[in-house]
Formats: sequence, C-alpha cells, structure tokens
Amino acid sequence: MYLFLYLLLYKSSLVNSNNQSLPKHIAIIMDGNGRWAKEQGLKRTAGHEEGAKTVRKITQHCAKLGISYLTLYAFSTENWSRPKLEVEFLMKLLEQYLKSELSVYLQNNIQFKAIGDLSKFSNTLQKTIKETEQKTDHCTGLTQVLALNYGSRDEITRAVKKLYDKSLEITEENITTCLDTANIPDVDLLIRTSGEVRVSNYLLWQIAYAEMFFTKTYWPEFDSNELDDILSDFNSRERRYGGI
Repeated sequence: MYLFLYLLLYKSSLVNSNNQSLPKHIAIIMDGNGRWAKEQGLKRTAGHEEGAKTVRKITQHCAKLGISYLTLYAFSTENWSRPKLEVEFLMKLLEQYLKSELSVYLQNNIQFKAIGDLSKFSNTLQKTIKETEQKTDHCTGLTQVLALNYGSRDEITRAVKKLYDKSLEITEENITTCLDTANIPDVDLLIRTSGEVRVSNYLLWQIAYAEMFFTKTYWPEFDSNELDDILSDFNSRERRYGGI
C-alpha cells in the first residue's frame, strides 16, 4: 500500500502546475528493433511491429504527463539503403500506423506533424500523412512529430536553399524559420535506445543545448517507467546554456 502511494506521489512530482519540471520537447532515436527481434528468434519486421506499439505507449504517456512535443526518428535519409523488402515493409507499416492511430490522436488531443523530405514517399503515403496532419490540426495537447525520410544535414541544406530563394539574410533566426521544425522549440531532452552512443544525423541544429540520455534498452522494450526515471534524472540536472 505504501509503495503504491509512493509511486503515485513520484509520478505526480514530475509535473507541477506550470510544467516547469518537465522538458517541453523530447526527441527520441528509436533504435534496436532489429536486434530485439533477432534475440527473440523473430524476423526484423516483427521488431518494427513491436516498436510501433511502443510508439503508441510512449506517445500516450507523454500526453498524460503534459509534454508539449515528442519528436521520433522513424525513418532516416540513410534508411533507404536497407534491404528493399524491409523498406517496403516499413512504408506499409507507417501507413497502417497512421490510419490506426488517428482515433488515438483524437481521443488524447494529440496533434500529428511530419518533418523530413516527404516528396520521396509514394503519393498514397504522402496523402495519408497530410490527411493525418489536417485531421489533428485542432488538437491542443501533445504534438507528436515523426521524422520521416529525415536527415539533419539534408534539412539544413534545404533550409539554406530556402534562404537563398527568399533572399533572406543568413542569421540564426532566419535559418531556424527555414528548418522543418520552424515554430517548434529546440529539444530539451534527447534519448537514444539500444546502447548506441551517437546522434546519427538527427536534429543537429535543434539539440544544441539538449540533455542527452543513452539507454541499453532496445526500443520495443522501452516503457513509461524507464522514461519516468530519465525525466527524474533530467530534473536533477542544472542547465546553464554556457553560463555559470
């Protein structure tokens, strides 16, 4: 009984009335689906399916906590080099995920947004992405951002082209407004699962002052309890942004 009460108090302590103790923007590199599947004696595709379930759980948990933005690295510009059958499976899984999650987004007041070069996807998938964005545009809770065909160097290159086309002065502010994440605050907390300790061309501009956490847990096994532990650790860090 006492343990139960302690856990309730602990979870509630993560959020104060102004959400001051929570990161406004969490970004996650969801790594380890394939290795998880291999250790389970399953095909890599099974790992991606299980990973999609984790996306739902973590997204809903962040929404309940009061996190404003959750950006998930779903498909990178480099992922096209994977076996053709795996890429085709990922495209189908993404489309199925968006269609099945629409009701979850709406029930939980979650807005969906995609970043990356979406022009590389099929017309059908592009339409599903756009429709999901439009149908959740009125939601005012958490914004779930999926990074799709996303690479930070590609994003910055496209931003520079926008600056040139608009004849804008090269300033930090103007670069920021030309990024895919325009109007989204910088990342406060970056998490990578599976034990790898690198950022893999992910949100390089936006994580300039992010706190970073690397866990050995594979993405399909990552859960809300581990996220809460990370948030507790985040709370204990002093963020000075280069100051004293």
